[in-house]
Amino acid sequence: MHSQQILSNTPQAAPRFAISENVARVVSMSSQEIADLVGSRHDKVKQSIERLAVRGAIQLPPMGEVKNHLGQLVEQYQVCKRDSFVVVAQLSPEFTAALVDRWQELESRQSVTLPDFSNPAAAARAWADEVEKKQEAEKAQALLSIEVQAQAKKIDHLENLFKEGMTPTQFCKGLNGVNVMQVGHFLEGRSWLYNESKSGTRWRVGSYARDMYMTEHQQEITPHGKESFITFTPVLLCKGAVRLYELYLAGKLPMKKNWDGLHTHDKAVRGAA
Repeated sequence: MHSQQILSNTPQAAPRFAISENVARVVSMSSQEIADLVGSRHDKVKQSIERLAVRGAIQLPPMGEVKNHLGQLVEQYQVCKRDSFVVVAQLSPEFTAALVDRWQELESRQSVTLPDFSNPAAAARAWADEVEKKQEAEKAQALLSIEVQAQAKKIDHLENLFKEGMTPTQFCKGLNGVNVMQVGHFLEGRSWLYNESKSGTRWRVGSYARDMYMTEHQQEITPHGKESFITFTPVLLCKGAVRLYELYLAGKLPMKKNWDGLHTHDKAVRGAA
């Protein structure tokens, strides 16, 4: 699919003002329309939306019912503009430009208030306002596309790095340059963990992070000839892995002194070159 270039270096043409019907501002796009845009099955798109919502990448959108071409009631999500970009980035990043074009088409249907063309000053101001709005919209769309591409890259790496049941240390071993020996104390400083042992290190999940970023696996240990006891292993939830990866990209995790400055995805790209 060939999409229009988001930014253009061509001179701005004078905008055309025309009477149009009053159309309510578009605030959402259906999951069915997203499926049509990327050429995917609607149920697969809904599953992606639900997975992204569980990860905390987007908010779970409201559900509505519409009739399909067979007259059957079909449930579909109504996805806001920002989250629609994240969903498309997850499904098929190359279709991001097509989504940008579609949003521009939908938003261009808004009603236009005609200036007083009998007044040259008013007409000039209206023309300048329209040019400025167009420039700002194009700039915002370009920045959003960059953000979406970064989000797609982040989601892709998380799927490769995170596995259910991982401890924070195991997850951070997959992040190039992280000093995994300091991860526990780093998370203690952020109230994710606390040390319940007075003589050594026995990490437990803090109330701040419990059931949001982390949980605990329990195991009963029965030594020969001794009473059994329970051990607790802090493990990451998906949202916790997302947050750790964000801290990693922001340079806030404890790093090794000899770190080469490359993040995991940078290193993978360089190795494949």
